[in-house]
Amino acid sequence: MTDRATAALVGLAIGDALGMPTQSMSRERIATTYGRITGLRDAVADQPIAPSMRAGSVTDDTEQAVLVARLLIAGGGHIAPAEFADALAAWEKGMADRGSLDLLGPSTKAAISAIQAGAGPQDDPGGRGTTNGAAMRITPVGIAFPSTGGSLAEAVVEASRLTHNTGLGLSAAAAVAAAVSGALDDPGLSVLDGARSAADAAAPLERVGNWVAGGSVSARIRWAVKLVAGLPEADVLDALYEIVGTSVASQESVPAAFALATRFADDPFHALCLAAQVGGDTDTIAAIAGAILGAHHGMAAWPSDVVGQVLTVNDLKPEPLVEGLLGLRHERLR
Repeated sequence: MTDRATAALVGLAIGDALGMPTQSMSRERIATTYGRITGLRDAVADQPIAPSMRAGSVTDDTEQAVLVARLLIAGGGHIAPAEFADALAAWEKGMADRGSLDLLGPSTKAAISAIQAGAGPQDDPGGRGTTNGAAMRITPVGIAFPSTGGSLAEAVVEASRLTHNTGLGLSAAAAVAAAVSGALDDPGLSVLDGARSAADAAAPLERVGNWVAGGSVSARIRWAVKLVAGLPEADVLDALYEIVGTSVASQESVPAAFALATRFADDPFHALCLAAQVGGDTDTIAAIAGAILGAHHGMAAWPSDVVGQVLTVNDLKPEPLVEGLLGLRHERLR
């Protein structure tokens, strides 16, 4: 289990780094600027979010997942809302001080701004958060909590509601956490069956938090997975970009990540390279797909040179985090 849990966190970081140079760009502009994405690339100077960033660098997806992991471990499996808000605000300030444009997403930004203005958790600062910020950073919860027994859903809500207290935001996070956790629970689980179970796990959380209009994340995961099954590679990218959608909306990017993970389940690194060139929120789509595929395949999924580059460039040390998160998991399995 340690190998696959590590591969989930590392896969998230690899996907994030692959998508870093192309994030927030159209599919056409990516093709013109970079051609096919087959590995880690430097960002071009006019990259809208990460101009001239070094190849292998991660973005907010990985950094916030690491933040969640540390808070979970320090809190014995719980994240105090005020501490979470302070940590996210401090993270953004640190990014801004370094001149980064890769700051908090729209839902998280609105929630943290409300908290800094005096709102408390009881004021529901995340009551309109529908984007994929909770889903992108939820992988540590999937590692720390088993997929059975009900504690996973509770942990997803606790880790997400401060910024994404809507059925869309919570169900998207639940799907990702369940996919990671289910793969850790059952080494023989196929990626396709894991996606179906993840969609099942997402459905109840669509009725938790505030209702905001938007397609069911659970239903759209099932639909997107079926849509791309058996399609040629170019048609998969067309379907995701033109029909499923690749924006920051939870009901677009999360189903897109599941579709790529299932369609290219036997070629994980290639799946992430395709995510990086599909257009839109490429870093988050690739990061989520990387977490899912890493949890299924283990570290063998990722080229060793790519792993080394991403860990070195970002000074990432996943082993202590994985040890702490699995310690929480084992406590709940006793």
